[in-house]
Amino acid sequence: MDNRSEVRDFLISRRAKITPTQAGLPTTGGRRVAGLRRTEVAVLAGVSVEYYAKLERGALGGASASVLDSLARALQLDDAERAHLFHLAHAADGTSAGMRARVRPGRRWTPRPSLLWALDRFTAPALVRNGRMDLLATNPLGRAMHDALYATAPDPDEHPNFVRFTFLHQDAAREFYPDWDTAAGVAVAILRTEAGRDPHDKDLHDLVGELSTRSPDFARRWNSHDVRTHGAGTKRFHHRDVGDLDLAYESMDMVADPGLTLTLYAAEPHSATAHALDLLASWTAPEPTRRIHAPVEGTP
Repeated sequence: MDNRSEVRDFLISRRAKITPTQAGLPTTGGRRVAGLRRTEVAVLAGVSVEYYAKLERGALGGASASVLDSLARALQLDDAERAHLFHLAHAADGTSAGMRARVRPGRRWTPRPSLLWALDRFTAPALVRNGRMDLLATNPLGRAMHDALYATAPDPDEHPNFVRFTFLHQDAAREFYPDWDTAAGVAVAILRTEAGRDPHDKDLHDLVGELSTRSPDFARRWNSHDVRTHGAGTKRFHHRDVGDLDLAYESMDMVADPGLTLTLYAAEPHSATAHALDLLASWTAPEPTRRIHAPVEGTP
């Protein structure tokens, strides 16, 4: 992905989201642009108009941390957007390669036995994914919960992908995600965040190209440049056998495997969802060999 274009489009999209009123600026005369003008962002960030215009043209390399912080405050970026701005700046400097562990060519990631033991000890659904939203490993209940996702994988031995499922298998995805619109937005925002964090990931580029070509809805959302982190919250799913599942989730980065995320789900005790999970678990026999997907080339 072209870094200058990414920087330009991200800054323009964030500037368009902030009104003068939100920024505490007076509104005078007619406005020909959505959101703030470049001059207004420059004033708020404490930089010259010429320098801000240079940044917005994509020349983010060399910008100091203090300038980036000022820019983030001026554009009222949230934590995920601020981190994305810094990732873009590091990519422009050519330093992003040192921010994450790089994988040697030909290396394949396979779940360690100890990781699978830990997943098995968790009685609610649990899974491991990468930044491209490939589903890499689950415990048995996680596998059963995501049965609809597995059913759409082109090859039984191939790892499913959440974003591909969401946009290219919409009938199944809209059943699985009762609030499909929110789920779709989150999936794209996570993928966009990963693109900023690891701009040289060829597999991610290929995935974005495929989805942009095959799904106009994905392309529209991708071009909005929204980003987000996915740490904790609640989600509703619909399982075709046990009905609606209202689950809390906690996601955490895996220190031993940079770039991978462990997500644990939990139901409120004694709730309808807890009973539904108990029912699903009673139908699920542990089959370790079925929940380790094909080794993923280029995954840490």
